[in-house]
Amino acid sequence: MHYLGLDVGTTTITALLLDVETGDIITVQTAPNTFDTTSATDRKKGRSEWHANHMVDQAFGVIKQAVMVGGPIVGVGVTGQMHGMVLADKKGNPVGPFVGWQDRRGMETMPGKEETFVGHMRQMAASLGAFDRGCRPHSGYLGTTLFWLAQTQKIPAGATASFMPDYVVARLTDTQPVTDATNAAGSGLFDSVARKWHLALLAQLNLSENVLPKIKKSGDCAGCVTQAVSNITGLCTGTPVYVACGDNQASFAGSVGNYENSVLVNVGTGGQVSAYVSKILPTVELEARPFMDGGFLLVGAGLVGGRSYAWLRDFFRGVGQAFFGARGDEDLYDMMNKLAADIPKGSDGLRCEPLFTGTRREPNRRGIWQGVSTANFTPGHMARALLEGLAEQFARLYGEMGSVGAGGRTQLIGAGNGIRKN
Repeated sequence: MHYLGLDVGTTTITALLLDVETGDIITVQTAPNTFDTTSATDRKKGRSEWHANHMVDQAFGVIKQAVMVGGPIVGVGVTGQMHGMVLADKKGNPVGPFVGWQDRRGMETMPGKEETFVGHMRQMAASLGAFDRGCRPHSGYLGTTLFWLAQTQKIPAGATASFMPDYVVARLTDTQPVTDATNAAGSGLFDSVARKWHLALLAQLNLSENVLPKIKKSGDCAGCVTQAVSNITGLCTGTPVYVACGDNQASFAGSVGNYENSVLVNVGTGGQVSAYVSKILPTVELEARPFMDGGFLLVGAGLVGGRSYAWLRDFFRGVGQAFFGARGDEDLYDMMNKLAADIPKGSDGLRCEPLFTGTRREPNRRGIWQGVSTANFTPGHMARALLEGLAEQFARLYGEMGSVGAGGRTQLIGAGNGIRKN
């Protein structure tokens, strides 16, 4: 009873084989996601664009490696980065790049107006009471990117918007993309209580429901592996592939045993603090995301995480290039961790607030290095202070959960490469 799990992540694409009877992981096959195609000019604008077909090819490649180790497979489950969007035509071909969750075009000012695209969407959502139903547009969300494209008249006729994991499922099964509540809630257009697209909000934004994927129940079969995909991956033709679920919810389900008493800190490229609740409890700082069983995850999704540490690594790389002729692609994390471990708690007074791209509430806010002295202005102190700053941000989000009655958890669980490697 080997099942294959596929994670289409921002940093890596990974296939895992699980023996569901014993709980043993048979193999993990992973490959880097190096398919960011954002130009230097667009990167300065805050864009995040990726080659969708190359990501699919990489996914098929790690599946093939996993199947070679432990086939046959009785079912395929898929997860991956939430919020981003790829448009596909009726034949399943992408029409344009995959726009990732870090994309900030939604923060641009609308033509002829003084408000941003996402600001306009949030105003419309607030006027309809959609915030209380978990419907919160943010920059980088599928709905925000779709609205930007609609307003700039860049949606091709007949195209369907989908999340990247849903697009991979469609390619595995040669079907039209479908989604479930765990992913759809990451669009900013979804009624998380009724578990359907928020039609009133779509009407206010002049968006058609037809451009969005159909909603299916979490865990439903989306289709079966085709002969063409079987030839590439080694999966047997007819192997069922299930509707993809959001990576935040998948991480919680895979990491947490006692839902009611646990809080999960997940640090990948981004970072989240999550706690299970039976009813929707959103606040300004927290989202209530649908869980697979009908409950919700109360999530503090800060714009901090592994990529914050990566920016410090890139700074060190730049110093090495400028002064010592280094290549600029060195893997410095082990050295950064070692240097940080030699620094005492509190970083000798150096404090980092790693809000380099703002917060959900204050998108224009920026990071702070504070308390710099001749004694603490070292690479080790900077690495330690940044990691402590991440922890402080996660603690603040957990404090927000306590303010709405979702605190008092007795188990703290960590997940994601940012924690596994630190």
